[in-house]
Amino acid sequence: MTEILEPGLLEDPTLPLPRRLAPILRPELPSLAEEIVAEIRRNIPEYAGSIDGPFGHVLRLGVQEGLATFVDRIAVPHTASTKSGIEGICRKLGRIEAHEGRSMDSLQAAFRIGGQVAWRRLMKIAPRYELSSSIMSRLADAVFAYLDELVALSLNGYAEAKTHPAGAMDGRRRRLLQLILEDSAGNGMVITELADSLRWKIPEQVTLVATRPGVRCAPAALDEDVLLDLDGAEPYLLIPGPLTMARKAMLQAAIPGRQLAAGLTVQPVRAADSLRWARRALDLADGGIIEDGPVVACEDHLVTLWLLSDPELINQIARRELASLDDMTPGQRERITETLQAWLVTRGTAAEIGKHLYIHPQTVRYRMRRIEQSLGDQLKDPEARFGIEAVLRAMALRARSGPAPDRRSGDRTA
Repeated sequence: MTEILEPGLLEDPTLPLPRRLAPILRPELPSLAEEIVAEIRRNIPEYAGSIDGPFGHVLRLGVQEGLATFVDRIAVPHTASTKSGIEGICRKLGRIEAHEGRSMDSLQAAFRIGGQVAWRRLMKIAPRYELSSSIMSRLADAVFAYLDELVALSLNGYAEAKTHPAGAMDGRRRRLLQLILEDSAGNGMVITELADSLRWKIPEQVTLVATRPGVRCAPAALDEDVLLDLDGAEPYLLIPGPLTMARKAMLQAAIPGRQLAAGLTVQPVRAADSLRWARRALDLADGGIIEDGPVVACEDHLVTLWLLSDPELINQIARRELASLDDMTPGQRERITETLQAWLVTRGTAAEIGKHLYIHPQTVRYRMRRIEQSLGDQLKDPEARFGIEAVLRAMALRARSGPAPDRRSGDRTA
């Protein structure tokens, strides 16, 4: 069924676009964004090779965010571009062009292509909803005025990058990053003055991100407020605020194909802690203990980080709490501790634990009797029981870095 959009109220060209256009246009956006990117790839040879790299990621994000912001403005008139991320993305695209040594011709052509593809789609769906010529005329004005605005933002980013080359400020930004990490009581005034001179707003919270040496980064793909030092033996970045999905995508675009680890989001005075946790998480990811995609978030692995924060201390606790198992062979000890951990975690019956471990319930009962004989008094003590469970969990986490035993190989006895 077609939908007529209040034709009697839309003849005045000074009126805003009807808000009911927004739900008509919104379902078109995902396929329209893909069509625009494909058309840019086809028509701008200069971008064909980079459309799948960091630049292409920012371009895709810009197309998606640009379309969404345009429709949002129809739904809520007078919405400014600063209400979304489109302003920063457009500036970033301009900066990338400057850093790559290109003119703005190709980027401006990309904006024109985007406008043409979008207008073709509008012309295609107009008859379906009986959009009047008045609406289409005002839509055309809105689309191309909006494109002019986006181009102007990109030109600003381009001009800023040309006026302030990255190399001229890198040293001072790196110095600011070092001062924040030092967490010295006397650094406050120095940090404020340096941040002001760099026009870098000191955030209420920061997230530190660690990576490995030799990383290749496309700095222009990073948000302007990100501080970084990738030249040292332990490269890292500082992201103001939390690690949002958009920030994750930014990191993967700027540093593709490399494992990254993000520490907890903390106040700037605790930045060194965030970085320490990030580096520990990176070590655990390298060891196969943590598996969490290209960007490991410490927030998702707090217990693991805590249990493995001091391996030697865990060894000492294990020696104290599990000393009564020393007379067993390594194989017996492994099977007993495996059953003990299953019991501590599940508090299940012999049948439930047997199902969990792929062993017969009678085998579980036999092992639990041996556990009772060896650790009975300790298991009645809440503090000792907590220590045993922590040790066993840590040992299980460590085991992830090595080959896991085949639990389906048949029944086993202690």
